[in-house]
Amino acid sequence: MSDSVNTAKRARKAGIASFIGTTIEWYDFYIYGTASALVFGHVFFPDTLPAGVGTLLSFVTLWAGFLARPLGGIIFGHFGDKYGRKKTLVVTLVLMGAASFLVGLLPGYATIGIAAPIILTCLRILQGIAVGGEWGGSVLIASENAPKGKGVLYSAFAQQGSPAGNLISSGMFFLLALLPTPQFLLYGWRIAFLASIFLIVIGLVIRLKLEEPENMKVVKKKDAVAKIPAFEAIRKHWVLILLGAGALPLIQVTYLKTTFATAWATDTSHSWAYSSSTFLAVVTLALVVQFIVQPFGAIILDRVKDMRKAIFWIILPEFVLMPLMFFAIELGHPGIALAAMAAATVPHSLFYAGIGGIIARAFPTRVRYTGISLAYQLCSMTVGGGTAAAAQWMYTSSGSIVPVAILSAGYALVSLVCTLILLNKTGWTASENSKAEAADEAEFAAALAAEKAERDADSKGAPGATGSVSAAAGSTPAAGSAPAAGSAPAAGSADAVGTSDSVSAADATGADSEPAPARAPVTP
Repeated sequence: MSDSVNTAKRARKAGIASFIGTTIEWYDFYIYGTASALVFGHVFFPDTLPAGVGTLLSFVTLWAGFLARPLGGIIFGHFGDKYGRKKTLVVTLVLMGAASFLVGLLPGYATIGIAAPIILTCLRILQGIAVGGEWGGSVLIASENAPKGKGVLYSAFAQQGSPAGNLISSGMFFLLALLPTPQFLLYGWRIAFLASIFLIVIGLVIRLKLEEPENMKVVKKKDAVAKIPAFEAIRKHWVLILLGAGALPLIQVTYLKTTFATAWATDTSHSWAYSSSTFLAVVTLALVVQFIVQPFGAIILDRVKDMRKAIFWIILPEFVLMPLMFFAIELGHPGIALAAMAAATVPHSLFYAGIGGIIARAFPTRVRYTGISLAYQLCSMTVGGGTAAAAQWMYTSSGSIVPVAILSAGYALVSLVCTLILLNKTGWTASENSKAEAADEAEFAAALAAEKAERDADSKGAPGATGSVSAAAGSTPAAGSAPAAGSAPAAGSADAVGTSDSVSAADATGADSEPAPARAPVTP
């Protein structure tokens, strides 16, 4: 079987496994958000609190999971960059499933008092740590196993798990909400959490069969793993981490569209309020639209020459459609609310499909897991977790939905600006290597050339061959030859970056990088 066929087969397998795994993880994460809007304020907090305060406090526990996500990104990014992506993703899956299952078993405030919200918050923190390590690893399993130049496209497999998990979560609560309210609050909602244990078993079977990406195998074989990936990522690539975090607020509008909007639209103090089952049906159908539309965002970015232009036109409608959605919901007509929410879903869904791959290609392999995780979870901690609570506070304080509508447009503006800057710094053509990928490719090619030279010397039995090969490492190769380990390839050489632009290994990792030290050849 040819190398191209093997690569395509491995890429499809990794993509499908990434999709199924992230679907399960996001299901567990999203059921908490839905339950915090519908249930937790009644079950885990005193019923003597003023109207809306219990829901607000449940949103605060929701935020605790987001605050824990950077910690998960650091912990699992560290192990993912040092020991590989596969093992790390198995641990995140088990941790998430265990935390969700225990939430389903947790007694309410009426039974164990103040211990109920405390334990609930601790379990939410465990969920946050798990998903903090999950997202980056899943994106990398899909994108790093992809054929050359297709990383952004294949990263969409991991991204597709979010709407799928959200869809299953909303569908599950839609069915459970059909129960009479007392039964739903007593035990119905718990079924959604307890069911996660069966999904986790399915995910484990699939993930244990995954293969480690080839570039990570090379890093481990060369013993080129970062000693402390988080320190290296922050020291050398802090600008990219901040830009990556700044690119992501737009994807957090899902918490405005689902978590906040569900609590707001089903508040019986409104004359136009929807029943829980009706509005959950609206949310679920909008998620179906997201699931169908989202992959086209990655396809667009993969096929256009300049991703900057594509990103601009993808985000532009968000400034109008998302604010309009809130005003449409206030009309109290389910059909109008559905049409508005479905339309508002399209721009940020297209954006979400490709942004994971865009951020992943900004970092070198040795700290990529840590870099992408820190960027994503920094945004989740500061923006995502606070979105529902901030929106609830804005609405409660002002009595108007206008501040919330303005907030959604602000998210779009920040994401647009930061994504365009990130693409300018790292490369804007999906089919070509980014600067970091070019540096990796040059370094890996140099290591392979050094290995081959050493094997050839050993096979000939030439005295002093090993020393001569070692001496070659760090020197500038002659034109047309493979560059030596740790050296910058000659300008214009085919081995430099594999793209139309020549990028040196020093420049390839960004302005804050330092040149890679010369490395001795790897002993086969």
